[in-house]
Amino acid sequence: MRIASADMTEVERIDVRVYTVPTDAPEADGTLTWDSTTLVLAEAVGGPHTGLGWTYGAPATAAVITGELAPLVTGRDPHDTSGAHEAMNRAVRNTGRPGLVAGAISAVDLALWDLRGHLLGLPLARLLGGAARPVPVYGSGGFTTYSADRQERQLRGWAEDQGIPRVKIKIGESWGTREHRDLERVRAARAAVGDRVELYTDANGGYRRKQAVRIGNALAGEGVTWFEEPVPSDDLTGLRAVRDAVPPDVTAGEYGHDLAYFARMLPAVDCLQADATRCGGLTGWLRAAALAEAHGLDVSAHCAPHLHAHAAAAVPNCRHVEWFHDHVRIERLLFDGTLDPTGGTVTPGVDGAPGHGLRLAPARAAEYRTG
Repeated sequence: MRIASADMTEVERIDVRVYTVPTDAPEADGTLTWDSTTLVLAEAVGGPHTGLGWTYGAPATAAVITGELAPLVTGRDPHDTSGAHEAMNRAVRNTGRPGLVAGAISAVDLALWDLRGHLLGLPLARLLGGAARPVPVYGSGGFTTYSADRQERQLRGWAEDQGIPRVKIKIGESWGTREHRDLERVRAARAAVGDRVELYTDANGGYRRKQAVRIGNALAGEGVTWFEEPVPSDDLTGLRAVRDAVPPDVTAGEYGHDLAYFARMLPAVDCLQADATRCGGLTGWLRAAALAEAHGLDVSAHCAPHLHAHAAAAVPNCRHVEWFHDHVRIERLLFDGTLDPTGGTVTPGVDGAPGHGLRLAPARAAEYRTG
């Protein structure tokens, strides 16, 4: 493959767009309900190329990108992703980095990495030191608002129609107050997918510590091997206590925004989750993966599957990428070039498209633009 020239291009500007997509049904997990999801898109323009990065969060994220981050990045060498990342992090000291601001930094960082791929004519998997290799995914959804029929259709769609051998449902309904229904839904999920498909659960921090231990042991009886956020992710003592008491792997980390956060979490989990749309983009995600590897742990990519696939193909300890229902649907609506998970894996970069391989589909996206 010929590598394109990248001589002396600079970041000319950062553009921002906001898209809000209604859900295709009412959705809830253990601790939150929602009826739409907002994607904030950052576009890094350099010469004839545009890199795309995004985060999922509040529309106000766009103002942080435009007002605080874009001036720092404009005029920089687009290949200096580490320098841009450091400049953005330093600049938001008084604004406050966690949450919305971390999402803004993440979107810009992701756009810069995509721009680098376009300038060099390389898929990100190769640029990051990997290759166009298959990356395992797991189907994720199973919202607590789903009827039994809808949950079964979704699970069978992943396991039977697409051949994805790993699926996850939400539990911890209503802050853990509906244990009986949680376990009923887990039993129904196991019946729907059979014994050969891995079954995962996510409580989104809905349980108390001892309650989570009781539930975790019951989950083991259904062959559940992944128990995500059994207690709130900030309760590291509780996470560690549950991890030490139950057979399923206890996992968390999706709200991490810096390396110090992940370092504190590592002793409390069996697998570290990291989300490039929240933890500082690919720059932050790759550092979190390296930190996990240094402690003998896998990392799992949380949501936003098309932004994680290339990085997952480039690190040795990535267990899988979350094929999250909402984000898969949104990314297919707004972008061309999305991946196919048939067989339980995606193969980023196999077509040779530069960057992460996705391009905005303006005609389809226009309907959902809100900013």
